[in-house]
Amino acid sequence: MTLTGRTLSEDLALLEKYRNYIDMVELRADFLNTDERLLIRRFPALAGIPSLLTIRRSIDGGQYVEGEGARTVMFARALSFADSDRSKNFAYVDFEDDFYVPSLQDAALAFGTRIIRSVHDMNNPIKNVVGRLDDLRASNYEIPKIAFMPRSLSDVTDLFREAGQLTDNQHILIAMGPLGLPSRILSAKLKNYLTFVSPVEKSEGISNLGHIDPKTLQEVYHFSSLSETTKVFGITGWPLTATSSPELHNSGYAEHNINAVYIPVKTPNVKEAVDFADTVGMTGLSVTVSHKEKVLECVGEQDEKVRAIGSSNTLVKQDGVWKAYNTDGTGFTAALLKFTGTKDLHGWKVSIIGAGGAAKAIAWAVKSLRAKACVFNRTLSKAVALAERYGFEYEVLPKEPSVKTVRALRKYSDLIIQTTSVGMNAAPPSTAENDPLSFYAFTGKEMLFDIIYVPSVTPIMRRASEVGCKVCNGWDMLRFQGYEQFELFTGEKY
Repeated sequence: MTLTGRTLSEDLALLEKYRNYIDMVELRADFLNTDERLLIRRFPALAGIPSLLTIRRSIDGGQYVEGEGARTVMFARALSFADSDRSKNFAYVDFEDDFYVPSLQDAALAFGTRIIRSVHDMNNPIKNVVGRLDDLRASNYEIPKIAFMPRSLSDVTDLFREAGQLTDNQHILIAMGPLGLPSRILSAKLKNYLTFVSPVEKSEGISNLGHIDPKTLQEVYHFSSLSETTKVFGITGWPLTATSSPELHNSGYAEHNINAVYIPVKTPNVKEAVDFADTVGMTGLSVTVSHKEKVLECVGEQDEKVRAIGSSNTLVKQDGVWKAYNTDGTGFTAALLKFTGTKDLHGWKVSIIGAGGAAKAIAWAVKSLRAKACVFNRTLSKAVALAERYGFEYEVLPKEPSVKTVRALRKYSDLIIQTTSVGMNAAPPSTAENDPLSFYAFTGKEMLFDIIYVPSVTPIMRRASEVGCKVCNGWDMLRFQGYEQFELFTGEKY
């Protein structure tokens, strides 16, 4: 766990909070106050856990801006006066690939401190990983580390592809930033010596690195149980800022004693997600906003439901071919009937807000439940295309109030289904930016189903409930469609 506090006491307090989740700790001395830097020699004994000392320069993404002479002295003070009890010395020290000070290297070797020889590129991917590792490793006592900022998911895929040539685990390979999260969770697939996490309390200091917190890594992704043979499933989308699918699927694997993990794979290009899946050996992939339609270009087969709906939220690789499924429709149907307490929607008039991939599955479900509906969307042509598929009406969704649109909403107001991403991660009050119907005055008679589940109460839901409307978020839809995905991925009932 990386510690970036301004004082040792601050770092030690965080260490105590997360001690049960980690194996070792990295003291980022470049974050310490000037007077605190004089005390870093004491840290290993105070920590009581194997400790790595890092004094990262600003050019490598750190906070240290003083000269190399002063930094060398800091390292010397931290490594000197070695204790006969090695647990009271730093177990590891990080030296960059261009930082060679023979006296420090000799001291580390003499005192049993292993050197992590690192190279960082904060702007570009690093290629020829295998060759670079060989160049970095000055001796077998050193652990080479390569960390870079990918420009696309393809750069992360290349890292995994190149790591497939490695036969030992005496190295550290990391793709930084949000695109690089798989390299941290799937550290075992990269044959890494270790991976880095950071406490949520201090993540803002290194937010560009894309660290994950230790509790999430262990409790959601069960990191300590992952190995090279672990099956990998996941979810792809963009921006994929919030998803509860990993908790749902990974809890299921643990319950069924399945050696598998389900991870987020963020990318604006769904073809890159499929390429990544092929490279790491994934056989199941959930698909969310905004890839549910575009992903159909990446598959070899589509099941009957996908052909009827025109979008997919689930890919399964069977006999070397990706096949597209859609569990959104059935998941939504189960959640909606639970919400309404009915067996179908015969005689209901329903408003569908949005015309994207999720709306396509929901329109299919609404038609199957025998309701009449009107599709509202910013781009009228998309509303027309979706509505005409099922014999529904359609209307433009304006940015400013429109008498015609409000009249249509009133007509189809038994149930309003919000299918867009507007309102995700949003806090009240309601605005035109976080509420797709901010211009519409709820009467209290409407039922509102918002497929968003983060937050659990969106601005539009709060506004509707305040006047007496019955509201529901997308959590049950997520659960029900996820249970069906789980069975498609594993062959077992959730």
